[in-house]
Amino acid sequence: MKVLVTGAAGFIGSHTAERLQSLGHEVQAIDNFSSYYDVALKELNAKSLSEKGITVEKVDLRKDDLSKVIKEDIDYIFHFAAQPGISTTSTFDDYFSNNFFATQRLLDLFETFTKKPFFVNIATSSIYGLNAIMTEDEAPKPASWYGVTKLAAEQLVLAYSRRGLLKGTSFRLYSVYGPRERPDKLYTRLIDCGLNNKPFPLYEGSEKHLRSFTYVQDIVDGIVSVIGNEGVCNGEIFNLGTEEENTTATGIATVEEILGAKITIENKPARPGDQSRTCANIDKARKLLKYNPQTSLKVGLEEQVKWFRNNFMK
Repeated sequence: MKVLVTGAAGFIGSHTAERLQSLGHEVQAIDNFSSYYDVALKELNAKSLSEKGITVEKVDLRKDDLSKVIKEDIDYIFHFAAQPGISTTSTFDDYFSNNFFATQRLLDLFETFTKKPFFVNIATSSIYGLNAIMTEDEAPKPASWYGVTKLAAEQLVLAYSRRGLLKGTSFRLYSVYGPRERPDKLYTRLIDCGLNNKPFPLYEGSEKHLRSFTYVQDIVDGIVSVIGNEGVCNGEIFNLGTEEENTTATGIATVEEILGAKITIENKPARPGDQSRTCANIDKARKLLKYNPQTSLKVGLEEQVKWFRNNFMK
């Protein structure tokens, strides 16, 4: 089958594109190579994909003529492209245009297709709000522009499914880490600080935050499980993550143990909208998709440290 991966030069998108190709699918990959973080890192991911025969095209879903890029021969779209995270440098328009408007433009295009792809929307536990411990059936309470716009995008996709205009599903991901993690995320930053003797910025109170830190390959397992389960997935939302919770303090200690070095902490004011707890309730995914994440935090972080050393410590 032919699959389209948006945001394919990003962290999780690049891993998913590789996995889909390894499963025998033909992968079309696009990304806008946003400057939200160092474009060189996305180019590094794109180079890794290119070495496996996947070319990442530069496409901006908000502006470009998508009909020239996306053809009716695709069977699935895995939609990762988004303005990520909670950042004081990102405006509301950044979140709205990248997360909501870009998704609507894709849906507008697909509405013109005779053969419509199955739409796999990639969402986030930030949709739930400050305490992301809920099931998929409970009312979300997002507390950030990121969470609000990702919820809106998710509901756009599901609205098309409810109206019978296409088939699709949405996966809410929990605290993903691993090789290629963004530089603004917890573990890449911790590893960088530990190896390069830099102070690590710790937001007030965040050392006590609980997270379902989930290794990226365990997340990809859940995402690709949609293939062959379209009837079960259509119109549904699934949480993907690990049921194991760890504090940020435990994460810091684990990185220090792997590196064999103490990380200097620089205290910062609390970030508004930051989640105090995420705990993935994956009963639904376990039952319907046989989802079963296995990777321990230490094993996953050992892989991430190895990746960082290989790419940034030469």
